[in-house]
Amino acid sequence: MVYLNLLFMKQEVVDIIQKALENLKVPWGLDSIPEIDIEIPRNEAMGDIATTIAMGLTKILKKSPRKIAEEIVDAIKTNIIPPIPPLEKGGEGGFDIFESIEIAGPGFINFRLSKAFLHAKLEQLLTEGHSSLRTDLGEGRKVQVEFVSANPTGPLHVGHGRGAAVGNALCNILKAAGFNVQKEFYINDAGLQVKLLGESVFARYLQLLGNDAPFPEDGYRGDYVELIAEEIIKRTGEEYLNKSFEECGEFFTNYAYKMMLADIAKDLKDFGIVFDRWQSEKELYEKDKVQSSLTALQQKGFIYEKDGAKWFSSTNFGDDKDRVVVKQDGEYTYFASDIAYHKDKLDRGFDTIIDIWGADHHGYIPRIKSVLEAFGLPKEKFRVILIQMVALLRRGEPVQMSKRAGEFVTLREVVDEVGADITKFIFLTRRADSQLEFDIEIAKEQSAENPVFYVQYAFARISSIFRQAIEKGISGQQSAVSSHDVGARRCRALLKEDEELSIIKKLLQYSMVVEGAALSCEPHRITYYLQELAGIFHSYYNKHRVISDDEQLTNARLQLCEAVQIMLKEGLSMLGVSAPERM
Repeated sequence: MVYLNLLFMKQEVVDIIQKALENLKVPWGLDSIPEIDIEIPRNEAMGDIATTIAMGLTKILKKSPRKIAEEIVDAIKTNIIPPIPPLEKGGEGGFDIFESIEIAGPGFINFRLSKAFLHAKLEQLLTEGHSSLRTDLGEGRKVQVEFVSANPTGPLHVGHGRGAAVGNALCNILKAAGFNVQKEFYINDAGLQVKLLGESVFARYLQLLGNDAPFPEDGYRGDYVELIAEEIIKRTGEEYLNKSFEECGEFFTNYAYKMMLADIAKDLKDFGIVFDRWQSEKELYEKDKVQSSLTALQQKGFIYEKDGAKWFSSTNFGDDKDRVVVKQDGEYTYFASDIAYHKDKLDRGFDTIIDIWGADHHGYIPRIKSVLEAFGLPKEKFRVILIQMVALLRRGEPVQMSKRAGEFVTLREVVDEVGADITKFIFLTRRADSQLEFDIEIAKEQSAENPVFYVQYAFARISSIFRQAIEKGISGQQSAVSSHDVGARRCRALLKEDEELSIIKKLLQYSMVVEGAALSCEPHRITYYLQELAGIFHSYYNKHRVISDDEQLTNARLQLCEAVQIMLKEGLSMLGVSAPERM
């Protein structure tokens, strides 16, 4: 039976096709039976939604794909889709879900949705609002997303910011798709880089107090190092002036990295990102989780000794070579704590683990995959998203390095100049693993060249339309737009222009876009969708008057505007971007 549930065309069409295949006696028990894929054709002339299932069944049914497609379409038309009940109680007759079903090429099946179906779906969106846009794809499964995890040795740069935007948006998408998501930041506070920060701050401390102390050759030279040293002087005065780093290094290291970590947390919060959990690497050692994880691997037979060191046999799981976990001198490697950290994630009961890393960590993927497989996690349950660096430009020219950071431009500097909304949106306009050019001057423009302005302006423009309607005393102003009586439904039936139907179809694609973004871990799909929806709406607005002397048509178009506004706000919220009513 066909049903009008959530704004989810895909499942409705999948069910219809599956019933048709059951009529054709397709042997569903076979592993070779393909899934019923539903896609949105790029060319509108090919219909509203399409499937290639006929081509996937050729070998199984031993028929040409076009013949299979003809049989599927015939079964759908004759047995599967009786008319949907009337839209209104007491109404006459029903309506068909499809305007047409056509076969193209070797066996593509293209479906074109009926106007009545589109109007019914529009009503559902207006009735249920944002709740109709959520799916239960995840069924409450636990997912952990670890992102940013920058070394607390300096401020966040724009690359970290891109990773933060991607991670936060992905978490929002997964939550909307029904997953139980935890956002986590891993603090690298036990390595040599943190110690080097302490040495750098100690050297600046001595220099500020008149001691011509040498600065570490590979030390951190940004202005922030001097600021930390000044804070320590305010707190302790000359207490450490005549001491060596060996005597007071722990204090300087802890003070410096904790101050930097607090700075990182503030930058992220001001960027609109708050983590559920911060996991310390040092804590893993203090709670003996590093050694216990290696012991667990040894008990499984995956740790062996060679040349005085201990090795993890990662080649058993597809890595190109085995990895040292304990060096000849008895020191743990960085990899050892990574093993402990990822085992800890498993111990906390996550069904899927997603790590977001810089692109330079690509070679690290096989070894972490091998660890998780050794502990029993299926390889498809571990995902790594690589973040390419951002080329920061000003009118096409590279931006100079930051005085504060010394080697790069900080996220804080960009956000202060451009704004958090614009920065996040632009970070999400490309696939995470593709390089991104970010021109600060274009980002500040209020024009169609600025993608976030283009989308936010569509939302603000609709808000302006509602204000105009209220000023004119039109009964269909925003507070009354969502009325669902017979009159309101009849108004919606007036939405017959090609542009109006295109808008409704684009609205109905949203749930499929969210599902695709969740399964592929690609937040940029939401950004693309919003730009396309905004583009269709702006074009419609420029061609048709929303408010006119025709009261019923005005009300219908106001209802369409409200539906667009609901979708824009939902999508922008997914990206962590605001939807302003005035611009």
